[in-house]
Order: sequence, then structure tokens, then C-alpha cells
Amino acid sequence: MDVTQLQFNLDNMWILVTAGMVFLMQAGFLCLETGLTRTKNNINVALKNMIDFSITTLLFWVWGFAFMFGPSLGGSGILGGGTGGIHFMPEFLPGATNEQTRLIVFMFFQLMFCAVSVTILAGAVAERIRFSGYVIITVLTAGLTYPVFGHWAWNGIDQAAATGWLNSRGFVDFAGSSVVHSVGGWISLALV
Repeated sequence: MDVTQLQFNLDNMWILVTAGMVFLMQAGFLCLETGLTRTKNNINVALKNMIDFSITTLLFWVWGFAFMFGPSLGGSGILGGGTGGIHFMPEFLPGATNEQTRLIVFMFFQLMFCAVSVTILAGAVAERIRFSGYVIITVLTAGLTYPVFGHWAWNGIDQAAATGWLNSRGFVDFAGSSVVHSVGGWISLALV
């Protein structure tokens, strides 16, 4: 193995480790939410967090990643297009190129942040909303709101070219403070 391939492997391993750390935020939110709710609702909170992670994973894999990081439709920077995670199925097989591997790792990393944004909602509406209503909000946030706002702010960061609507106008999102936390926070405020 040459040095370049070793560096590539280490970079991807580090991104996966950090994605794992972001995934641990799910457990942190679960502990926080069960501590803030009445004991009788602890199971409901845990179920809600598991369901929202599952829905988020499915929606982000199917089309959320394409909306977020696909080429801007019409060059406007408003909404991305592409094939989403379904396109990556063959790349999970042995023999994936470095570019395919990098894209899969990047998608997994971004999926974890989408899940955090949706889980922020769970804490805000604990004991305040029916489960069916929460599932609808989860679908709208993970499948539409988060990917669209993420496209505005982050599209092109994986190619070092600002192509998103906000990004191309000089907007800088430091460490996900707007895309992840602000999307989750503003939707939570609207729900409460």
C-alpha cells in the first residue's frame, strides 16, 4: 500500500470515527429527554428517538443526500438533484473506487448530522404531540427541510466550490451551527 492510499484510508477512518461520535449524540439526547419527561413517558421518548433515526436514515439515503449535495437544478442553488443513496448500492460491494468510497463515507457522516437535527425536535415536543404527528414532522424535516437548507448552505463543500444559494453569497456555516442546530431549533420553536 502506498502512502497516498494509506492517507486516504486514514482520512476516511477518521470521518467514520467522528460520525460514530455524532451518532452517540442520539444516546445523549435520549438521556436528556427521559430526564426531562415524566417516568411514564420514558418508553415513548425512547421509541420516538429510535423511530426518528430510522425514518431519517431511510429518507436521507433515498433522496435527502441527493437533494443536499446533488448538482443544483437549473443552476439556481435552491435544490439539488441526483439519484441519492440508491445509486450507491453497487459501491458497497468490494472493488469500489476511492471516489465511491469517499462519497459513501461522506454520505454516512452527513446522515448522522441530519439525524441530530431531527432528534432536536424530539426533545422540544416530548409529551406535547401525538406520535403520528411527530412522525409527519420527522418525515418533513428529514426528507425536505433539512436537505434543502443544507443544499443552500453546504452544497459544493465536497468539491470545494460554493454552489448553494446561501453559500455562493458568502454564507459560512461553522460546524453545522445553522444547518444542524438552527434547523432543528427553529422547527422546534414553531412546534412548541
